Amino acid sequence: MAKVNVSGYGEALGAAFSPDPINDLYTTNASAPLGAQAGLRQFYEFGLYSHCAYVNKTAGICSNTTVASKFLPYDAITSDMVTNYTQATDSFLKGTTFHNSSYLGTESKAAYYLILLGSICTALTLFSGVLKHTVAFLISSTLSVLGSFLLLVGAALWTVIIKKTEAVNSITVSHDGSIVPMGITVSVGPGLYLTWAAFACLAVSIVPYMLSCCTYRG
Repeated sequence: MAKVNVSGYGEALGAAFSPDPINDLYTTNASAPLGAQAGLRQFYEFGLYSHCAYVNKTAGICSNTTVASKFLPYDAITSDMVTNYTQATDSFLKGTTFHNSSYLGTESKAAYYLILLGSICTALTLFSGVLKHTVAFLISSTLSVLGSFLLLVGAALWTVIIKKTEAVNSITVSHDGSIVPMGITVSVGPGLYLTWAAFACLAVSIVPYMLSCCTYRG
């Protein structure tokens, strides 16, 4: 649903703490456990059931699968850092939506259940629409309307929290007159596009289901 690229964060820390070196911020061990201060990864991806972290484009590890997994990017990256870098990160990001785990957790959890219910309505719409009966078509029409609404709100919630979190993309760090980007970039993942596509497909299906409900005389 969302991606967080922190590959440039080390450079920002280097500028902020120059001339002190930045050591052991990242790990090159793709199988190192998450949340154990084993080192920051380059890329993080967040879904509906877990989040994954990668040391490059392909090598990485995922967290345990959890129902209604929350979107907590700040918690994910700081739990992989050693303590001294966590304190610096907190000072840089405090007051941003990226840092507001309470808000992001609540909204992403609510969005999960909306998408889940919308998916269930979509499945029931499919099964009831197979039956050639006026009542079945009425049920299909009702479920497709309800499912579309639930998917719409769920996708909209995810879109809003990602867009608000993207404010971190423009944060900069300054030291001795030089300004460098924070090096943390949030972007939309393919899962959100698929959710919007599911909403669009189900919304379009409302018309034929309603026509069948109103015109079928079997």
